[in-house]
Amino acid sequence: MGGLFGCLSKDDCVLDLYYGTDYHSHLGTFRGGMAIINSSGFQRHIHDITNSQFRSKFEEDLAKMQGHGKMGIGVISDVDDQPLIIGSHLGTFAIVTVGRINNLPELAQNLFEQGAHFSEMSGGNINPTEMVAKLVCQGATFVDGIRNAQELIDGSCSLLILTKDGIYAARDRVGRTPLILGEKPGSYAVAMETCAFPNLDYKFVRDMGPGEIVFISDKGIELKRPPNDRLQICSFLWVYYGYPASNYEGINVEVVRNRCGACLAKGENHPVDYVAGIPDSGTGHSLGYANEAKIPFARPFVKYTPTWPRSFMPQDQATRNLVAKMKLLPIKEFITDKRLLFCEDSIVRGTQLRDTIQLLYDHGAKEVHMRPACPPLIYGCKFLNFSRSRSELDLAGRTAIEELEHGREVDLSEYVDPAGPKYKAMVDRICNKLHLTTLKYQTLAHMVKAIGLPKDRLCTYCWDGVE
Repeated sequence: MGGLFGCLSKDDCVLDLYYGTDYHSHLGTFRGGMAIINSSGFQRHIHDITNSQFRSKFEEDLAKMQGHGKMGIGVISDVDDQPLIIGSHLGTFAIVTVGRINNLPELAQNLFEQGAHFSEMSGGNINPTEMVAKLVCQGATFVDGIRNAQELIDGSCSLLILTKDGIYAARDRVGRTPLILGEKPGSYAVAMETCAFPNLDYKFVRDMGPGEIVFISDKGIELKRPPNDRLQICSFLWVYYGYPASNYEGINVEVVRNRCGACLAKGENHPVDYVAGIPDSGTGHSLGYANEAKIPFARPFVKYTPTWPRSFMPQDQATRNLVAKMKLLPIKEFITDKRLLFCEDSIVRGTQLRDTIQLLYDHGAKEVHMRPACPPLIYGCKFLNFSRSRSELDLAGRTAIEELEHGREVDLSEYVDPAGPKYKAMVDRICNKLHLTTLKYQTLAHMVKAIGLPKDRLCTYCWDGVE
């Protein structure tokens, strides 16, 4: 997905920028970047964070930058090299983005026909952030240009633009990703994760609304475009992506995960010895389950995180499997001869989970039950870079459907209804392939209830196909 952080201070902003951007590291594993502006102009640093943490890669840059900038923007990117420095009729600016551009080839062709060119090419591909910058530059002002970009992009786009006068912040037109404003004496900040604020002494000001544009300067936060009425924030932020200490739309991530687990526990009748979470994002769900069911919580696995990145993100399946295996360490005293119930944020492909379950049986587990905190993923996300899978057919739900239908075209909505026979057949197929004792997914209604926003204010496309 990726994360954004920007700040402005009457003094030096560099430390806040460094740590504020670092607090978004869980949102991506490809590139990290920061840009500041001072009397000498723009200063930019980009590093590969595939195998190293953001902080370690930028320590030397921090020493060079500290004391030399009052405004800056930072990014954790899963897609492209950022920030970019752009010269244009609007002036020179730095830009960072989070989102997804589905119509990138069409937009590029239109610009080629107008005589434009692209310079930030990697592997023959256009850098999506450069595309956004090109669209912004078509406007007579930054605000006009940002509106132009958001209207033309099929997908989503939230962005920060650093200029000599201040920082423009714009949330995606239907708010699929969050942007939140913070303030402390003499300083302002904008972030995707509110967990970036407390330890830097920023106080929460408010969530930006969908499509809203603000300008942050030494005069404060100025509204440049009011928010739209329609909100479609990604539900998966609460289920998986978001950090437990963060709030979106005023709703805390860990609280939602506890409520998801409690919903999963209601009506259960399978006797088990321990409730556990697939670490780390399954932990909050499992605590909610254990508290509701009055069953002991335990950790049959612990995660070794100092040197292993998220197994979710690498495109190569063999690499994902290796990372998943190496970072989960079993504790056999909580496994041998035990009936275990695991809560998981979701089952995406299921390949890693199958190996994890087998490892439990190898260590003597009697039963392994699984309770994902969201419904089966059936539709590939087309609004955010939720997964690095090359095809939505990689999804465990879609694989099961393909096998059940023997490759025939089918109305996927028939597999969405948890009371329907096709849904049951799909879940049974996934359960058998994973060698689980039982598998029971969260219902969409219960997940929405746990989040606490009306369904029409949430994006639930990957579960029900509703845009």
